[in-house]
Amino acid sequence: MSGFISAALAFPAVLFSFLLVVVIGYWVLALLGVLDVEEGEVGFFGGVPLSISLSLLVAFSWFLSLVGTVLIQGAPLRVLLGFGVLAGALVGGALGTRLIIVPLRRVFAGAEPTRQDFVGRVAVVRTSTVTEDFGQAEAAAADGSSAIVQIRLAGEGNLGVGSRVVIYDYDAEGEFFWVSPVELEAEKD
Repeated sequence: MSGFISAALAFPAVLFSFLLVVVIGYWVLALLGVLDVEEGEVGFFGGVPLSISLSLLVAFSWFLSLVGTVLIQGAPLRVLLGFGVLAGALVGGALGTRLIIVPLRRVFAGAEPTRQDFVGRVAVVRTSTVTEDFGQAEAAAADGSSAIVQIRLAGEGNLGVGSRVVIYDYDAEGEFFWVSPVELEAEKD
């Protein structure tokens, strides 16, 4: 057991050992209800919460650095090899995390799009006119589904059926989106 502890506290495994203690502490506090785990935050591999992605990355990297630390014990260039183990553990940890995250995306992909998901997207006007008081457009969500949404145009404009607009804000009180026209001008030769 003392060999395991000495390897876990030797460079480079000690860096990941500290992070693993933080991750374990986070999940214990989350299980006890002290911390609120937000499912909306997307991790660096996309589609899975950041807390899960980082936890997997730390766990895989810790294990690989622990194995590497044991393998380089007693080597003449131990510190230099330690930096190689550190880099290898990070790369291997990212690859291992990716292998787990890809199937997990399906689990987290079942969420319905929210209205805020349409902000920043291009939509196509479906009414004869769009004013400060009236207008509808068809907008596509990231998952490929589309929805007819209520839109409003600030100021003067001439938007009709088929006009392309960019959704730039959502008014929760009025339950409509503010839009701006997409102006595409053809280059003249």
